[in-house]
Amino acid sequence: MTSYSGVLETYRPYLDIPAHTRTVTLLEGNTPLIPMLHLAESLGGGFELFVKFEGMNPTGSFKDRGMTVAISEAYGKGAKAVICASTGNTAASAAAYASRAGMRCIVIIPAGKVATGKLAGAVAYGAEVIQIDGSFDDALNLVVAISNRHPIALVNSLNPYRLEGQKTAAFEICEVMGDAPDWLALPVGNAGNISAYWMGFKQHHERKNTRLPQILGVQAEGSAPLVLGHPVEHPETVATAIRIGKPARAEQALEAAEQSKGRIIAVSDDEILQMQKMLAANGVWVEPASAAGVAGLAHELERGSIDLKGKKVAAVCTGHGLKDPDIITKGMLKPQILPAEMNALEDFIARGK
Repeated sequence: MTSYSGVLETYRPYLDIPAHTRTVTLLEGNTPLIPMLHLAESLGGGFELFVKFEGMNPTGSFKDRGMTVAISEAYGKGAKAVICASTGNTAASAAAYASRAGMRCIVIIPAGKVATGKLAGAVAYGAEVIQIDGSFDDALNLVVAISNRHPIALVNSLNPYRLEGQKTAAFEICEVMGDAPDWLALPVGNAGNISAYWMGFKQHHERKNTRLPQILGVQAEGSAPLVLGHPVEHPETVATAIRIGKPARAEQALEAAEQSKGRIIAVSDDEILQMQKMLAANGVWVEPASAAGVAGLAHELERGSIDLKGKKVAAVCTGHGLKDPDIITKGMLKPQILPAEMNALEDFIARGK
């Protein structure tokens, strides 16, 4: 039996990476593409919907695909330390892969803006976490400047090797479906992922003559610089992973939307949280930002702005619900307490019929 060896080794011939790259892997990638029959029906039906659940990566988010390549390149050239700015998922991923390689990892986060589950991950993997009194964009400016002045490898999505790893999810979708979907929907924060998917689909089209999907990128209304056409100084949304006011890959994201004949839209926090609940009701628990892509589909369908009849649609859910459990626990009713008696349990079950 041939064992899976992770993103870099599986797709190395198709990655634009230097020869010095030394593989550092946690066997990321190979995530499930889950048919969502009931959810598609609840959105009006007539189309096939699949969720690419990237929350099944080792640290619980899609960031692992890019991080394995970025860390492998840095490790191969002899870097001893890496640095990143993060809203949480990048921090956990960078820390995990850096620890795997025996490298120092420094993480800069905006104070009070990172979900507990994500911060815990970065700390657990051994990162040196620094909070700043500012936004993610302020943090990113700092790490870019420091990496230019000191021998510390930058592993944010400005690092081109991050996108090389992240584009492999597009390869996987094509391999499972036998072709690219008609539409791809996904959240947009720092805009690296939408850029990477478009790279991957174009490359697979050139190699295998698969179709090119239309791409629906989705931002949160309180953090929608690509929709508004200008940076957002103080982005606010419950979807912390996409709470970014000045995306590093903005130009590439807009090109991906235009070239694919798709678009980038914004949805409300209420729409995001509602879709988070709907996904969970179908067995897929994601963090709020991860629900944005499917929320965007629902938004467009409700308004008659998209025709999916007879189409195959893939939606990327970028991170696991355990990344931000506070969203659920804050509004959660306390479990009912019963006596440890059969009669009490039977009465409870009967009341629920």
